[in-house]
Amino acid sequence: MIYNKLGTTNLDVSILCLGSMTFGEQNTEQQAHQQLDYAIAQGVNFIDTAELYAIPPKADTYGLTETYIGSWLKKSAKRDDVILATKVAGPADGWLPHIRDEKTRHLDRRNIEAALNGSLQRLQTDYVDLYQLHWPDRKTNFFGQLGYSHVADDEAVSIEETLAVLNDLVIQGKVRYIGLSNETPWGVMRFVELADRLNLPRVVSVQNPYSLLNRTFEIGLAEVVIREQVGLLAYSPLGFGVLSGKYLEGAAPEGARLTLFPDYDRYSNENSVAATAAYVRLARDHGLDPAQMALAYINSRQFLTSNIIGATTMEQLKSNIESASINLSNEVIEQIENIHLRYPNPSP
Repeated sequence: MIYNKLGTTNLDVSILCLGSMTFGEQNTEQQAHQQLDYAIAQGVNFIDTAELYAIPPKADTYGLTETYIGSWLKKSAKRDDVILATKVAGPADGWLPHIRDEKTRHLDRRNIEAALNGSLQRLQTDYVDLYQLHWPDRKTNFFGQLGYSHVADDEAVSIEETLAVLNDLVIQGKVRYIGLSNETPWGVMRFVELADRLNLPRVVSVQNPYSLLNRTFEIGLAEVVIREQVGLLAYSPLGFGVLSGKYLEGAAPEGARLTLFPDYDRYSNENSVAATAAYVRLARDHGLDPAQMALAYINSRQFLTSNIIGATTMEQLKSNIESASINLSNEVIEQIENIHLRYPNPSP
């Protein structure tokens, strides 16, 4: 297993991070524990979750993912062996009515403290290593939106206020480091600039989508994270499993995520399907597993800190973890770039 420094911290995190949003929906508690046991045994030391998981978010599964991880931490006694990351949910325009008060849920003191205390209780720990803002409080373009539309009367909580709350949680010892998720280049730079100017905690990571089907991170954020030492935690590196090729030619595998939850599919437009078919052919022409090739490409990027893998079966998990030992040839990388030129970012 390869390890990278998490931002400017002294923490070494595995290049693969175990994502957990299927725990409590597609995976039982026993299956979650089995995944955690196997991943840790293979050298994965980084676990990512969020208060709103499992996905899709529902009132009866809210926090269940953290609960499963917490029961594993207690049973395994491995809290000191893992780097644990979770997230606080922000405003969602009616999308998450079951999380606190939808009308007043912002990234302010009341909400952040309530969210973190709930997460700590479910995770059965006194602290988290990385506490992330799941998405910005302000209205901006994320979750598949490419274009930015300015909202002049946006009543967002200021970044200064949010950072001040997070600073108190760091001082209290409940949080070691802070990070962002679904952020823009302006947002990352603003958090960094304010932290430096006001002597508040500096963000050490940003968790954004990055895959062969969505490389928009490279356009503005890649330079930001390298120069400012803010590590990328890449999520959806397989485009919800699309890059494995299992959905090609209209296939709908039983139990697969997009078969069960088609509303989450933003990877099946015409260009995405054509790009996926090209990547799958490339992998097979070189004797590679398509999913492993897609993950290995992400693993090879200079700006990557950790690649968040998720699986619903042990077979998928084992295959994903094996990608850490795959080095793609220059020929394969060159052909990946050629496909990208033909189908640039078909699934934002």
